[in-house]
Amino acid sequence: MARIAKSKTKPKGKGKEKKQMRSRKPCKFCKDAVISIDYKDERKLRRFMTDRGKITPRRITGTCAWHQRILSAAIRRARIIALVPFVREYYR
Repeated sequence: MARIAKSKTKPKGKGKEKKQMRSRKPCKFCKDAVISIDYKDERKLRRFMTDRGKITPRRITGTCAWHQRILSAAIRRARIIALVPFVREYYR
């Protein structure tokens, strides 16, 4: 008696799904040709922070890696000189 090996691959045809690739958001700073990000511009920095004071990751904001590094350094500077809070005043 010969054993029949079961195939571990899915059958072709029915139930075939394709992953849809989402296009990345364009970097807002690259679009406006911004070279430096000013740490004194509080409004612009708050757009890239959560309501609790955390820096928003680049996968959400769409900034490129180069501008994200500059942005996070500017937010840290603004926190140190108390332009932007480290955390929200009332955490509860």
